[in-house]
Amino acid sequence: MQFPDLLEQHPQLSEGIRGKLTPNQPLSAVTWFRTGGPAQLLFQPADEDDLAVFLKKLPQGIPVLPVGLGSNLLIRDGGLEGVVVRLSAKGFGAIEDIGNRRLRAGAAVPDKRLSEAAAKAGLGGFAFYTGIPGGLGGALRMNAGAHGTETRERMVELTAIDLQGHRHVLSNSDMGYAYRHSTASKDLIFTSAVFEGTPQDETAIRQEMADVVAHRERAQPIREKTGGSTFKNPQETSAWKEVDAAGCRGLTIGGAQMSEMHCNFMINTGNATGHDLELLGETVRARVLNHSGIKLEWEIKRLGRFGETGVVEPFLGQEGEAA
Repeated sequence: MQFPDLLEQHPQLSEGIRGKLTPNQPLSAVTWFRTGGPAQLLFQPADEDDLAVFLKKLPQGIPVLPVGLGSNLLIRDGGLEGVVVRLSAKGFGAIEDIGNRRLRAGAAVPDKRLSEAAAKAGLGGFAFYTGIPGGLGGALRMNAGAHGTETRERMVELTAIDLQGHRHVLSNSDMGYAYRHSTASKDLIFTSAVFEGTPQDETAIRQEMADVVAHRERAQPIREKTGGSTFKNPQETSAWKEVDAAGCRGLTIGGAQMSEMHCNFMINTGNATGHDLELLGETVRARVLNHSGIKLEWEIKRLGRFGETGVVEPFLGQEGEAA
């Protein structure tokens, strides 16, 4: 589908902008699932100032959504109305050692790059990022973690631009971090953050990183079109155990499948639509609920309009009724 061209409707949006503006840009190329409809307008700002200028020009009421590396994102087939902001590596991909065991990194930095920079600086506590397939913007927003460590344990403060183009600095305590969650306003686009580590021998750090990579290669379908963990771990159990116990390992709908290797990973086997993937996820949630009484929560973010194949209702039962 095609959205109305926002640049034709609001020509002032492009005035003085140094970044790239693309109407009706397909988003399938920027998500790890390789599915999804277009962004009404994709904006790739040159830097933080460029982002602020654009947002000050943008009329109120037009939705704005920041998108990172697209690793835990499912874009629906009808696409995203409004402006999708994707921070570029050139403008938001720098890492700087600022002393006192701290690094400042842009929100477009891949998680594993921060881990590498910390190792070179002799800073421990970042090896877990080696196995997280995303960018720091998303990690900051959702308190990404693995192997017993979370982003909230490393982040000191972050910088953000609000939808009116104003700059903010938030402390760790301002973020309201919990398991895979923060209470930060959705009207903030994170642009950079300061992280703090602990002194550690580089050789020991790199061994930790190698262990993380080896575990990921053994346990996760990293060479598939996937979005990482599909569901959050419930209290007292693991999501994959509940998915497996409900008989959903390998479950397939259309081109979407729960991985045989790690059944909390949903994969696009080649021709899945966003509808296939979301329907599969909701079917799994229904079966787990029916089997164990546990309501799994999505970890993958599902955004945008449904396409011509229709709406996916939450908690579908096997016969199509609400479970």
